[in-house]
Amino acid sequence: MNDNHQFKYSNSVIALPLFFVWVLWFVFWLQINFDFDFDENGILPRTFSGLQGVVFSPFIHADIQHLYNNSIPLLILLAALRFFYTKQSFAVIGYGILLSGFITWVIGRGNYHIGASGLIYVLVSFIFFKGIQTKYYRLVALSLAVVVVYGGLIWYVFPKVDENISWEGHLAGLISGFALSLFYKTPEYKKIIKYDWEHPDFDPMEDKFMQRFDENGNFVNLPELEEEIQAYYSSNFSVDYTIVENEKNESKPES
Repeated sequence: MNDNHQFKYSNSVIALPLFFVWVLWFVFWLQINFDFDFDENGILPRTFSGLQGVVFSPFIHADIQHLYNNSIPLLILLAALRFFYTKQSFAVIGYGILLSGFITWVIGRGNYHIGASGLIYVLVSFIFFKGIQTKYYRLVALSLAVVVVYGGLIWYVFPKVDENISWEGHLAGLISGFALSLFYKTPEYKKIIKYDWEHPDFDPMEDKFMQRFDENGNFVNLPELEEEIQAYYSSNFSVDYTIVENEKNESKPES
C-alpha cells in the first residue's frame, strides 16, 4: 500500500490529544475548585463499587504533578497513534482504558488506583509491538523511537520499585496494548516499485544494462550490443545525413 495515501495529516492529529488532555485538566480543576473527592471513583480491586474506576480512573489524578507527568506523554503518544493508526486509534483508546482497568481491578492491591498512566502504557505497548509486527520501516522506526523515549517506563511494571505508584495499572496497560496490537490488523504496507530491479523476480542476466558489466563489475561492450547500437544509429540518422548532403548540393552555385 502506498504510505502517502495511508499516512495523512488531519486536524484530529492535534485536536484529539489536546482535547483528551484538556478533559483531564478540567476534571482536576473541578476537583480543586469545588473540593470534590474523586479518588473514590478510582479502581478499588475486587469490589463491585470499584468497577466504576475502570471507566473513570484515567481522568482522576492525585495532584498537579501527577497530572503534569501524564499530560506530556499523552500529547505525544496520542498524536502518534492518531497519525499512524488512524482507523484503530479510537478503538485502542477506548478498549485500552477498559481492558487495562479491568486487569488492574483483578490484580491490583486493595487501594484506589487512579491516573492516566495505565493508558500511557497501553499506547506505548501498542505502538511498539504493532510497529514491529508490520515490518514496515516507518512504523518500525516509530517503535524504536518509543523505546528510546519511553523505554525507562518498563521498570515501573514491577512491584517494589515505587510503593506510591500503581505498578499493577502499568502492567495491565502493557498487557492490554500488546493484546490490542495482535487483535487489530493493519494494511500490508508495500514500497512503491519504480524500477525494474526492485521487482522480486528481477533477473540481472536478462537486463540489457547489467549485461554490459562482467563478473568483476568492469564495463564491457558485448558484440551483439555493439551491432544493435550501430544498426540503430544507421537506421535513424543516415536518411537525415543524406538529406542534408542533398540540400547542400542543391544550394551549391554552379561555376
